[in-house]
Amino acid sequence: MFDPKQHYENSSLREVIVEHLFVGAALQCLWNAGITDAEILRSEFDGFGYDLVVTWGELVRHVQLKSGVELKKVGISILLAEKPSGCVIFIKLSDSLELGPFHWFGDRAGAPLPQIDHFPSTKRTTPNSEGSKPSRRRHYDVPANRFQRVET
Repeated sequence: MFDPKQHYENSSLREVIVEHLFVGAALQCLWNAGITDAEILRSEFDGFGYDLVVTWGELVRHVQLKSGVELKKVGISILLAEKPSGCVIFIKLSDSLELGPFHWFGDRAGAPLPQIDHFPSTKRTTPNSEGSKPSRRRHYDVPANRFQRVET
Protein backbone atom coordinates (compact mmCIF):
# COMPACT_ATOMS: atom_id res chain seq x y z
CA MET A 1 0.00 0.00 0.00
CA PHE A 2 1.35 3.43 -0.98
CA ASP A 3 2.49 5.73 1.81
CA PRO A 4 3.27 9.38 0.84
CA LYS A 5 6.34 9.25 3.13
CA GLN A 6 7.93 6.88 0.58
CA HIS A 7 8.82 9.93 -1.53
CA TYR A 8 11.24 11.29 1.03
CA GLU A 9 12.04 8.24 3.17
CA ASN A 10 13.12 6.29 0.08
CA SER A 11 14.28 9.12 -2.16
CA SER A 12 17.38 7.26 -3.36
CA LEU A 13 15.26 4.30 -4.47
CA ARG A 14 12.78 6.68 -6.12
CA GLU A 15 15.65 8.33 -8.02
CA VAL A 16 16.87 4.97 -9.35
CA ILE A 17 13.35 3.92 -10.39
CA VAL A 18 12.73 7.23 -12.19
CA GLU A 19 16.07 7.00 -14.03
CA HIS A 20 15.31 3.46 -15.22
CA LEU A 21 11.79 4.43 -16.30
CA PHE A 22 13.13 7.48 -18.15
CA VAL A 23 15.85 5.52 -19.96
CA GLY A 24 13.30 2.89 -20.99
CA ALA A 25 10.87 5.54 -22.23
CA ALA A 26 13.65 7.36 -24.12
CA LEU A 27 14.82 4.16 -25.80
CA GLN A 28 11.23 3.29 -26.70
CA CYS A 29 10.76 6.75 -28.25
CA LEU A 30 13.97 6.34 -30.27
CA TRP A 31 12.90 2.82 -31.32
CA ASN A 32 9.57 4.16 -32.57
CA ALA A 33 11.45 6.82 -34.55
CA GLY A 34 13.56 4.12 -36.21
CA ILE A 35 16.70 5.02 -34.25
CA THR A 36 18.40 1.86 -33.05
CA ASP A 37 22.01 3.02 -32.83
CA ALA A 38 21.83 5.54 -29.97
CA GLU A 39 23.72 4.87 -26.76
CA ILE A 40 22.70 5.84 -23.24
CA LEU A 41 25.50 5.68 -20.69
CA ARG A 42 24.99 6.10 -16.94
CA SER A 43 27.31 7.88 -14.56
CA GLU A 44 28.20 5.88 -11.44
CA PHE A 45 27.77 8.97 -9.27
CA ASP A 46 26.62 12.53 -9.74
CA GLY A 47 29.97 14.26 -9.27
CA PHE A 48 30.27 16.08 -12.59
CA GLY A 49 26.81 17.58 -13.07
CA TYR A 50 25.15 14.86 -15.15
CA ASP A 51 23.43 11.50 -14.77
CA LEU A 52 23.35 10.23 -18.36
CA VAL A 53 25.31 10.62 -21.57
CA VAL A 54 23.27 10.12 -24.73
CA THR A 55 25.09 9.65 -28.01
CA TRP A 56 23.81 9.26 -31.54
CA GLY A 57 26.25 9.63 -34.41
CA GLU A 58 28.29 12.78 -33.75
CA LEU A 59 25.84 14.11 -31.15
CA VAL A 60 26.82 13.77 -27.49
CA ARG A 61 24.46 15.09 -24.80
CA HIS A 62 25.20 15.15 -21.08
CA VAL A 63 21.88 15.04 -19.22
CA GLN A 64 21.10 15.91 -15.61
CA LEU A 65 17.81 14.39 -14.44
CA LYS A 66 15.73 16.07 -11.75
CA SER A 67 12.31 14.96 -10.57
CA GLY A 68 9.54 15.86 -8.19
CA VAL A 69 5.86 16.57 -7.87
CA GLU A 70 6.24 20.24 -8.83
CA LEU A 71 8.80 22.20 -10.83
CA LYS A 72 10.36 24.93 -8.73
CA LYS A 73 13.87 26.34 -9.01
CA VAL A 74 16.43 23.70 -9.98
CA GLY A 75 19.98 23.63 -8.64
CA ILE A 76 22.40 22.97 -11.50
CA SER A 77 26.16 22.42 -11.36
CA ILE A 78 28.35 24.68 -13.48
CA LEU A 79 30.23 21.49 -14.41
CA LEU A 80 27.32 20.56 -16.70
CA ALA A 81 28.08 23.68 -18.74
CA GLU A 82 31.54 22.29 -19.44
CA LYS A 83 30.10 19.17 -21.11
CA PRO A 84 28.99 18.89 -24.74
CA SER A 85 25.33 19.80 -25.25
CA GLY A 86 24.55 19.76 -21.53
CA CYS A 87 20.88 19.87 -20.58
CA VAL A 88 18.59 19.32 -17.61
CA ILE A 89 15.34 17.38 -17.73
CA PHE A 90 12.90 17.86 -14.86
CA ILE A 91 10.42 14.98 -14.69
CA LYS A 92 7.13 15.62 -12.96
CA LEU A 93 6.06 12.56 -10.97
CA SER A 94 2.75 11.22 -9.75
CA ASP A 95 2.57 9.33 -6.45
CA SER A 96 2.73 6.08 -8.46
CA LEU A 97 5.83 7.36 -10.30
CA GLU A 98 4.11 7.95 -13.63
CA LEU A 99 6.41 10.23 -15.64
CA GLY A 100 5.42 13.54 -17.21
CA PRO A 101 5.08 16.14 -18.23
CA PHE A 102 8.76 16.91 -18.67
CA HIS A 103 10.54 20.26 -18.49
CA TRP A 104 13.76 20.87 -20.42
CA PHE A 105 16.57 23.41 -19.94
CA GLY A 106 19.32 23.48 -22.53
CA ASP A 107 20.18 24.63 -26.02
CA ARG A 108 20.21 23.10 -29.50
CA ALA A 109 22.25 19.98 -30.15
CA GLY A 110 25.95 20.81 -30.23
CA ALA A 111 25.55 24.02 -28.20
CA PRO A 112 26.56 24.30 -24.54
CA LEU A 113 24.16 24.74 -21.65
CA PRO A 114 22.87 28.32 -21.45
CA GLN A 115 24.77 30.51 -18.97
CA ILE A 116 23.67 29.86 -15.38
CA ASP A 117 26.25 31.64 -13.19
CA HIS A 118 24.15 34.82 -13.02
CA PHE A 119 21.41 32.98 -11.10
CA PRO A 120 21.46 32.79 -7.28
CA SER A 121 23.77 30.21 -5.71
CA THR A 122 22.14 26.98 -4.57
CA LYS A 123 22.01 26.48 -0.80
CA ARG A 124 22.80 23.14 0.78
CA THR A 125 19.68 21.20 1.75
CA THR A 126 21.12 20.14 5.10
CA PRO A 127 22.69 22.44 7.69
CA ASN A 128 26.37 22.30 8.54
CA SER A 129 27.70 21.78 12.09
CA GLU A 130 26.95 25.42 12.92
CA GLY A 131 23.31 25.06 11.83
CA SER A 132 23.54 27.23 8.70
CA LYS A 133 22.96 26.19 5.10
CA PRO A 134 25.86 27.62 3.10
CA SER A 135 25.90 27.92 -0.68
CA ARG A 136 26.91 24.89 -2.71
CA ARG A 137 30.10 25.66 -4.60
CA ARG A 138 29.50 26.20 -8.35
CA HIS A 139 25.77 25.34 -8.22
CA TYR A 140 23.09 27.80 -9.30
CA ASP A 141 19.30 27.89 -8.93
CA VAL A 142 17.68 28.14 -12.35
CA PRO A 143 14.08 29.38 -12.04
CA ALA A 144 11.20 27.21 -13.23
CA ASN A 145 10.22 29.72 -15.92
CA ARG A 146 13.50 29.04 -17.77
CA PHE A 147 12.40 25.45 -18.46
CA GLN A 148 10.42 24.48 -21.54
CA ARG A 149 7.49 22.12 -20.99
CA VAL A 150 7.54 18.94 -23.08
CA GLU A 151 4.63 16.51 -22.82
CA THR A 152 6.44 13.32 -23.89
